[in-house]
Amino acid sequence: MDERTLDAYLDRIGATRTSTLVELHERHLATVPFENLSIHLGEEINLDEDALVDKVVNRRRGGFCYELNGAFAALLRALGHDVALLSAKVFGDGAYGPPFDHLALRVGDLLVDVGFGRFALRPLDITSREDQHDPSGVFRLVDTPEGDVDVLFDGVPQYRFEQRPRELAEFRATCWYQQTWPGSPFRRGATCSLPTAEGRVTVAGSKLITTRGDEKLVEDLDDDALLAAYAEHFGIVLDRVPQLSR
Repeated sequence: MDERTLDAYLDRIGATRTSTLVELHERHLATVPFENLSIHLGEEINLDEDALVDKVVNRRRGGFCYELNGAFAALLRALGHDVALLSAKVFGDGAYGPPFDHLALRVGDLLVDVGFGRFALRPLDITSREDQHDPSGVFRLVDTPEGDVDVLFDGVPQYRFEQRPRELAEFRATCWYQQTWPGSPFRRGATCSLPTAEGRVTVAGSKLITTRGDEKLVEDLDDDALLAAYAEHFGIVLDRVPQLSR
């Protein structure tokens, strides 16, 4: 990443070269949405570091785990951090998914993840096996007999990560699988989401979902209102509603 791109990335998330890792993590989550719109717009997701950074910085978009954590890893390395990519299996429907189902980051002794949607707002201590209190809830890391680590959020398993470092290219096959497999959760409907000071704002399908504490407001939107919501809440300007062709 060149110096100009580095400064543009920091400007995109409202951070500086002297921002701490915690600040970078919080600012990235608050400004770069978790979204799968490319899949529903027919855009191929290319796990090339320059392409990922360009999408976040110049195209003012977000992405899913491979994109968000892949781009964030590039930013952190440009700032001098030692970053390792970790393969994880996502827990869902009572079982763990395949290897490389999720990409997370290890930075020193911290688990860093800006690409899992609703998750920790701050990095987690990867060496601790005690409860870790985060603004979003309580996290705990648990060792498995095989040497992997489970991440629990308010007592519910989220994913299981391996501790060996990986290369970005190793995630390409599963990234393609997530984009193309008919049963992929990312193909079920377009979604775009950001945490807010009060809770979270999400567009899922044709619904705008706003949470403030325990209060949840759901609005049905027509196409024009949907495009306006993407622009207003996420800064994403689209010329058509993201929707897979049937």
